[in-house]
Amino acid sequence: MASAETSIETPCNRVCVVHPTLGLCIGCGRSLEEIGRWTDFAPAERARIMAQLPARLAALSGPGNGTQKAVSATS
Repeated sequence: MASAETSIETPCNRVCVVHPTLGLCIGCGRSLEEIGRWTDFAPAERARIMAQLPARLAALSGPGNGTQKAVSATS
């Protein structure tokens, strides 16, 4: 029997580095709490968070935050 967790969509791109002041992963834009609880969230909550990620990632890659956006080898 297949696990329900195997079909959960995730924004993880395996660039797992947390910004020291913003507290967000520079790879996916999620907080540590969101990453840790991802499989516990209802689909609607995951969708809500995923809708916020483009803006979070833009803020992470913006000027003055001390972070350069890493580019995935698969892009």
